[in-house]
Amino acid sequence: QLHIVESGGGLVQPGGSLRLSCVVSGDSLDYYIIGWFRQVPGKEREGVSVISGSGRITYSADSVKGRFTISRDLAQNTVYLQMNSLKPEDTAVYYCYFGGTWGQGTQVTVSS
Repeated sequence: QLHIVESGGGLVQPGGSLRLSCVVSGDSLDYYIIGWFRQVPGKEREGVSVISGSGRITYSADSVKGRFTISRDLAQNTVYLQMNSLKPEDTAVYYCYFGGTWGQGTQVTVSS
C-alpha cells in the first residue's frame, strides 16, 4: 500500500524560496511518473511539475517554469520541488501524486 507524505511548506516573503519534499513508501519511484500539484480554495487542482519514472523527463507548468525545479532521490524514495522567486500567486496547498495516491498536502503561503 502506497503512503505519501509531503513536507516543507510554510510562510515565505515574495522572492523567497522553499523546498518541498515528498516521501513515498510502498513502491519505488522509478515505476511511475510522480508529480506536484497545487490547489487554492474554490479552484481546481492544477499540475505544477512532474518527473518521469526514468527521471530523464521533467515538465513544469508555464506559470512556474524557470522558478521551480523538480528532482528526486531514489535512495531516499523522495521527490523534491525547489521553489525560487516565489510570488503571492504561488500560495496554495501543494500535493504530491504517485501511483494513484495523493498525499495530505502542505501549505505554502507567499506574503509580505
